[in-house]
Amino acid sequence: MILSAANARLKEIRKLARRSVRAERGLFLADGPKAVEGALGVSGCVQEIFATEAGAETYAALLAGQETTLVEDRAMAGLSDSVSPAGVVALCRFLDVPLADIAGPLVVICADVRDPGNAGTVIRCADAAGASGVILAGDSVDLYNPKTVRASVGSAFHLPIAVERDAMVAVKAAKAAGLTVLAADMHGTADLFTADALLARPTAWLMGNEAWGLPSELAAEADEVVSIPIFGKAESLNLSTAAALCVYASARAQRG
Repeated sequence: MILSAANARLKEIRKLARRSVRAERGLFLADGPKAVEGALGVSGCVQEIFATEAGAETYAALLAGQETTLVEDRAMAGLSDSVSPAGVVALCRFLDVPLADIAGPLVVICADVRDPGNAGTVIRCADAAGASGVILAGDSVDLYNPKTVRASVGSAFHLPIAVERDAMVAVKAAKAAGLTVLAADMHGTADLFTADALLARPTAWLMGNEAWGLPSELAAEADEVVSIPIFGKAESLNLSTAAALCVYASARAQRG
């Protein structure tokens, strides 16, 4: 058992809290049973598993047959940024998915989505709706940010996710693949509730930044700008809520 937070191995792993170190090493941490379960489902993804005694006991079925390093509770706390650590963390390799591998019929493009909780929730919603992939584009949050991974509740491991630093490249790739690009914007000319014929097409939903939405040049590149009706007094919807409504509307329309 590792008893001290000063353990050299743990100190090296804690450096993965920094994006630059994650990128340099191609490694990240999956924190909690759902994330670890998802990581174990990807061949060769998990490099090492750490657990507290309580975590190893609680998740014995999950960890059965897996070589697990036991870590004392206080030492383990340094590997998790969760308010209530579950006591199990996996060291994982990057899941690099080329942009060309993200195909229809339903894709979500996140352009400059900065909040890891939002990004992770969009990934989870896309997975739940049966989407075929997500693209984190432009200046979006790091896919391997611990909060992004945790918010995806394991979906980051079984939904193809590509990273493209140029959002326009991502949009044009979706169009070249035969997808209709629908930009979600409160000032859209099409109404999500009455656009079933549009939604039934193979689609890439384009979602913008939490604070300022989509850059005008990206919105202009979309085939249609779609708004979500608001009937109450709220000015707008949270990004991840809007994304959930959009992908589920497409999923329903595409399934007839």
